[in-house]
Amino acid sequence: MSFLSSWKRSLKGNEGKTRSSSCREIQDRHEDQEDHRSQRSDLRMELDDCMAALDLFLSNKFAEALDHLQSKTKDSMYHALTYATILEMQAMMTFDPHDILAAGNTMKDAQAVCQRFRKKSTMAGSFNSLINRQAGELTEEEIHAEVCYAECLLQRAALTFLQDENMISFIRGGIKVRSSYQTYKELHNIVQSAQYTQGDSHSHFEGGVKLGVGAFNLTLSLLPTRILRLLEFVGFSGNKEYGLQQLQEGASTQSFRAFLCTMLLLCYHTFMSFVLGTGEGDVGDAEALLQPYLKRYPKGAIFLFFAGRIEEIKGNLDAAIARFEECCEAQQHWKQFHHMCYWELMWCFTYKRVWKMAYFYADLLSKESRWSKAMYVYMKAAFLSMLPPGEERPFGDNEVELFRQVPSYKQKIAGKSPPTEKFAIRKARRYNSDTPRTLPVPVLEMMYMWNGFAMIEKDEALTQGVMETLLEAERKLHEGPVNEYSTDDSCVITLLKGLCFRNQGQIDRAEACFMHICSSEKHIHHDDYLVPNALLELSLMYIRLGRKEEAIRLLQRAKHNYKEYSMESRTQFRIHAALSRLKAVPEENDSL
Repeated sequence: MSFLSSWKRSLKGNEGKTRSSSCREIQDRHEDQEDHRSQRSDLRMELDDCMAALDLFLSNKFAEALDHLQSKTKDSMYHALTYATILEMQAMMTFDPHDILAAGNTMKDAQAVCQRFRKKSTMAGSFNSLINRQAGELTEEEIHAEVCYAECLLQRAALTFLQDENMISFIRGGIKVRSSYQTYKELHNIVQSAQYTQGDSHSHFEGGVKLGVGAFNLTLSLLPTRILRLLEFVGFSGNKEYGLQQLQEGASTQSFRAFLCTMLLLCYHTFMSFVLGTGEGDVGDAEALLQPYLKRYPKGAIFLFFAGRIEEIKGNLDAAIARFEECCEAQQHWKQFHHMCYWELMWCFTYKRVWKMAYFYADLLSKESRWSKAMYVYMKAAFLSMLPPGEERPFGDNEVELFRQVPSYKQKIAGKSPPTEKFAIRKARRYNSDTPRTLPVPVLEMMYMWNGFAMIEKDEALTQGVMETLLEAERKLHEGPVNEYSTDDSCVITLLKGLCFRNQGQIDRAEACFMHICSSEKHIHHDDYLVPNALLELSLMYIRLGRKEEAIRLLQRAKHNYKEYSMESRTQFRIHAALSRLKAVPEENDSL
C-alpha cells in the first residue's frame, strides 16, 4: 500500500520519533483513507438517489419526486440542486412571480449547501490554482461541489433575469453568469489536464462540466455582439459547434446530467433555432435524442411535448396535434405542460386556418396561463377578425372589444414587457377610436413573428391556403378607403406573400415582394420592422441560392442601418444567426 511506503520513508528520516507517534500517524492516515472512502460511498448513494427521483419526475410523478428529495436538501448538495432545478423548471413554465421567487430562494439555499462541501481555501475568483489543487488536495466530493456550485450560479442568473423589475437585476445576473462561466472554464481545464485523476463518480462530474461548457458555448454563440456587451461579456464568445458537441457527449452518457444535456439540445433543435435563428436546427438529431426517452417513458409529458413539436416542424400537423393532446392527457398535476401544448395547438390550427379551434386554445391560455394575458387576448381578437363578418363568434365575444382590452393586460418581466406583448399592444391601439382601423391579417403577421412560415414550408397545401387568405385580404384593402395605415398594411401583406412565394420556389416573385417593401421605406409610417425584416428574408433566400456576397451586404445593412424598431431583438438574433452561417461574424478574443 502507498501509505506503508510513505510510512517507511518517514521512519528513516525521523528516527527520533517514538513508536507511539508513528502508530498515531499510521492511524491518522488510515482514518483519512476511510473518510475518503466514506465520502465516495456517500456521493454514489446521493447520485443514485437523485437519479431515482429524476426517474419519478420523468414518469410524471412530480410531487413524489419532490417529496423524495426534500428531506435531504439540507445535507446533500445533489439533493439540494435537483430539488431546486425541478422548482426552477416549474417557475419558468408559469412565469408566476411567486414561483420565480420561491425557486430563486431554493436555488440560493442549494448554493449554500454546495458551498459547505467546497474546499475551504476556494475563494471567488481564485481559480488560477484550481488545477494544481485538484492534483493533490481536492477530494472527489470537493470537485463535485465546484461543478454543483457553478450550476447553481448559472440557474440563479437565469431566474434573476426574470425576477426583478430594474436594471440592477441584469447586473446581479451578469455577475453570477461571469462567475459560473469562469468556474466551468477552469473545471474544463481540469478534465483536460494530465494531472486529473478520475474518481468513482467521475462520469457525473464530467457530465456536469459538459453541460456547463456546452450550454455556455451554445448560448453565447447565439447572442449578437451588442447584447453580449450589454451583459458585460466583452471579450467572450461561444463556439456553437463545440457547444453542441459537448452537449451531445453529455447526453450520450448515463450520467446525472444526461437528461439536462438532452433537454438543452432538444430546445435548441426545435425552438431556439427557429425563434431566434434561421431554422438551422437538426430535426433528425432531435428525433434520435428523443427516441430512447420515449421508449422508456412512453407517457412522459416532457417527451410527448417534444415529439409533437418535431412533427409540427416536419409539417405533419395532424400527428403533432395528436401528440400534444396525448401530452395533456398524460398527467394533470402540472398544468404548465398543458399550457405549452395549448400554445402549440393554437399555432397548429392557425397553420391549418381553422380559426375557431385556434381561438379556443388562445381562450384557454388567457384564462389559465400567467405568461402574457395581453398576448393571449390579442390572439383571441385576431382569430375572430379572420372570421366572415356575419359568422357567429364563440362565447359571444367581439374582436373590437377584445382588441381594446389588450393594453390593460400589460405586464413586465425583468423590468420590461415581452417584445411580442409590446408588439400586440401597439397593434391593438388601432381599435381604440370610434372608427377602428382594422388590421388586415393580424394572425398571419404574428405567425411571422414566431417564424411560423417555416413551419408550413414543407406542406405545399398549407402555403397555398395562407396565400389565398393573403390575396383576399389584399383585395379588401384595395377596395376600401385609403387611410394613414394603407401603405403599411399593404406592405405587411406583401412581406407575407413574399414568404409564401419563397416557400413555393417562385424566386422572382418573392424577390419582387421584398424589394417593393425596401423601395416603400419612406412611405411606411407605423410598421418600422418591415424594411429590416424584408432585407433579412431576401438575404435568407439569397443564401439558399448561393448568392453569399449579396446576402452578407443585405444582412449588414439590416444590422447597422435600423434601430429601435418593433421586435428588433428577435430580428437581430436572426441576422446574427444568418451571418454566423456565412462565417461573417467578427471573432471575439476568447471562448470557453
